[in-house]
Amino acid sequence: MKFGIDRLLADPALRAPLEGKRVSLIAHPASVTEGLVHSLDALIAAGVNVTSAFGPQHGLKGDKQDNMVETMDEVDPAYGIPVFSLYGEVRRPAPAMMDTADVFLFDLQDLGCRIYTFVTTLLYLLEEAAREGKSVWVLDRPNPAGRPVEGTTLIAGQESFVGAGPMPMRHGLTLGEMGHWFIRHFNLNVDYRVIAMEGWQPEAAPGFGWPEDRIWINPSPNAANLNMARAYAGTVMIEGATVSEGRGTTRPLEVLFGAPDIDAKAVLAEMQAFAPEWLAGCALRECWFEPTFHKHAKALCNGLMIHAEGSFYDHEGFRPWRLQALAFKAIRRLQPDYPLWRDFPYEYEFDRLAIDVINGGPALREWVDNPASLPGDLDAVAARDEAAWREEVADLLLY
Repeated sequence: MKFGIDRLLADPALRAPLEGKRVSLIAHPASVTEGLVHSLDALIAAGVNVTSAFGPQHGLKGDKQDNMVETMDEVDPAYGIPVFSLYGEVRRPAPAMMDTADVFLFDLQDLGCRIYTFVTTLLYLLEEAAREGKSVWVLDRPNPAGRPVEGTTLIAGQESFVGAGPMPMRHGLTLGEMGHWFIRHFNLNVDYRVIAMEGWQPEAAPGFGWPEDRIWINPSPNAANLNMARAYAGTVMIEGATVSEGRGTTRPLEVLFGAPDIDAKAVLAEMQAFAPEWLAGCALRECWFEPTFHKHAKALCNGLMIHAEGSFYDHEGFRPWRLQALAFKAIRRLQPDYPLWRDFPYEYEFDRLAIDVINGGPALREWVDNPASLPGDLDAVAARDEAAWREEVADLLLY
């Protein structure tokens, strides 16, 4: 199959509209061709007049480890062009940055999750391009989580850098498709096109979104493999909790929790008793780890490892958002007074609990904390929102 960047490089007719134009590239370490050449190098080698570049959260080089660790602007040492940070002094490109190009090529590998900030970066770019009369092309890449949709819809007033608009946590779209939804939903007047993939089969085993013939390159430091990408729509919620998501280990965001004061076997037993159907589609394994940094650094943690891979994986049955909600609920049922929710500034939101920012509202946290709540209470709200989203975006699917 061909990703958008590969089709653009292979077809002079696709590149023809770029002739005589100043071009900017929004990229990160996973922005590579099928031959593993970085898109910046490949475009310049193909004769495209690249006059600037942009890096999203974690930077063009992908070297910034944690949230709210900013990247500064710089000049590319090889090409002498400015490299602007969209996760530094600004997260929305400033007019002076937009003045450096006529066409903006957006070539970011996404994870298919609302909270992954590259989605919001695309919206901000589209909005600024509409204001400045610029063109935006998305060089489309796979959604490694595939087409399944899951989670409650972000509610009005809960928008943030990890919540670009009223979509569920796991949105099931590629970024090229998401751009079409942004333009329609926010009524943007912008010159937009998608260089679509060729041969992407989001329902085909075993990748179910990630093609077998392409290797995985981390789009951000803690996105280490396909298992993480599949689990992320659930495990990212741990960023709003006091338990560890595995940062500071070699398998971050592939665990349901880790803590020195929680019995993982007991939590698993409670999960199986409370909502066994939410454990479908994967295997859970008790594990131990000692983070080298971040939460519970240098402390031995007991947790549960997710294996949404190999023979354990059922693409339609695996529902990571519900699975993570269930883990939180089991901890709360076993230890009602456990200080589960982490109160700290999260992605530049200072007045709301991080777990609410992540979920686009308080519904999940309230469900976890309510001793009387049942699985059906959360499921009813989420199922309604999921069905509405599928219907809303059905006409935008390109593959």
